[in-house]
Amino acid sequence: MRYLHTMVRVQNLDASLHFYCDLLGLVEVSRYDNDKGRFTLIFLAAPEDVERAQSDRAPMIELTHNWDPEEYPKPGRAFGHLAYRVDNIYQSCQRLQDGGVTILRPPRDGHMAFVRSPDGISIELLQAGDALNPAAPWKDMDNIGDW
Repeated sequence: MRYLHTMVRVQNLDASLHFYCDLLGLVEVSRYDNDKGRFTLIFLAAPEDVERAQSDRAPMIELTHNWDPEEYPKPGRAFGHLAYRVDNIYQSCQRLQDGGVTILRPPRDGHMAFVRSPDGISIELLQAGDALNPAAPWKDMDNIGDW
């Protein structure tokens, strides 16, 4: 058995791709439009996993966009979160914040932060290697909402 991907339903494909690719930094590996089924599947991988993902050897995120409007309940606490290791948590959080994403759990400790996707999926960011030294403005920021 091998883990392949996690599927996330998205309502606004452009907003989701902006979040996952432009702000978070994932890379589109493949896309499949199904006219008969009226949906699009887009598979995303972390930059370091793209080559392996193209040969189905790395886990990915599958964004599923159903073309007909449909309301999805926000994910409950049973789902949890997606997690990504980043090279510099402060730079990653700054890029997300500059893109309009609220940092729900700021990286006060230089190690961990949480944000949410446009569809309410909780995303955990973890600093690669040792935690960075606590730095302003992050070290003084409070949590916002839940994650």
